[in-house]
Amino acid sequence: MRFFFLLLLCFLTGCTASGFEDSTIPTVPETTVCTTEQTHAEVTLPPETLPPETEPYDPIKEIIGDMSLQERVGQLFLARCDDSVALADIAQYHLGGLLLFGRDFEGQTPESLTAKLASYQAAAKLPLLIAVDEEGGSVTRVSSNPAFRQNRFSSPRSAYTQGGMDAVLIQEEEKCALLTKLGINVNLAPVCDISTDPNAFMYDRSLGQDASVTSHFAESTVRLMSGYMLGSCLKHFPGYGNNADTHTGIAIDSRSLTELENNDLLPFTAGIEAGCDAILVSHTIVEAIDSQTPASLSPVIHAYLRSTMGFEGVILTDDLVMQAITDRYGAEEAAVLAILAGNDLLCSTDYRTQYEAVYAAVLEGRIDIDTLNNAVRNVLEWKTKLGLI
Repeated sequence: MRFFFLLLLCFLTGCTASGFEDSTIPTVPETTVCTTEQTHAEVTLPPETLPPETEPYDPIKEIIGDMSLQERVGQLFLARCDDSVALADIAQYHLGGLLLFGRDFEGQTPESLTAKLASYQAAAKLPLLIAVDEEGGSVTRVSSNPAFRQNRFSSPRSAYTQGGMDAVLIQEEEKCALLTKLGINVNLAPVCDISTDPNAFMYDRSLGQDASVTSHFAESTVRLMSGYMLGSCLKHFPGYGNNADTHTGIAIDSRSLTELENNDLLPFTAGIEAGCDAILVSHTIVEAIDSQTPASLSPVIHAYLRSTMGFEGVILTDDLVMQAITDRYGAEEAAVLAILAGNDLLCSTDYRTQYEAVYAAVLEGRIDIDTLNNAVRNVLEWKTKLGLI
């Protein structure tokens, strides 16, 4: 009886007794015991076994990464076309685009011009922006040549006077069809300036209506151009008003910011909301925003356009050889200051000199690589939007 009592005690306590070895008592290792709750608990892998996060594919980043420094700098230039050296300069300076003037259409037919523009594109490693100023009226680079249109396009002001907004937009659509057929992919238009003084520089080129009607014109024209995959460019930010011509010297705009925001800036806001591709900044000094520096070279003006107005597209300068700029800064310094201010694209007649100045500023670290890459990205994103890349 005592034997069985001891045997039972050992079994219950897990101990050995009276010659029984531990090995005769089956045991379960602690590590294999788990509760019902634990078997259904979510298993968390150690951090090192988690798959690495991957960035979404960015084709623009890849293109920029494959570009040399010289190629990146070249993309910042919308160069005034010089047919005698265009093919060589496209390759040597890696130009972002060409700006055509009236002389480029002289002696041409639609067929010969289309072939010439195709040859320019073939010479470029990256597709070119090929731009023109076809505003209507006094600024008609294409339609002033009878080989391209029997009569030049009338100014938006004249078209509106004759037939209201319908007449204006019918003409704008005809421009889109003509330019894209020729191989032109950017029109530096519409003009968003509001001018009321017949003696003012921008009077004949403006629509000649109030802010509300001009805003409708800007919005509708941008949408038309987008439908044709023709790049749009609102100008001349932040609005010339009745100011003087910056081709011949400094123009100072002394209006208050309230006046600008309630009037001149409204067409630009409408164009931005319609999805405009680019905004061209004038050389006027706008005292309400920056009393010292021409708008095209002012970081404050560009910050206002980006941050306050929310514009994310390409910002470009008016031509940097205008006297309002060259008399004060010189061509080389103006180009560097334009990039530092926040421009992505420089309209440039003296592009060879200005290219070298910008390239040197990058090598010296005055223009940092992020500033350069961001500008190039904006230009390439525009080209992508236009179906060029």
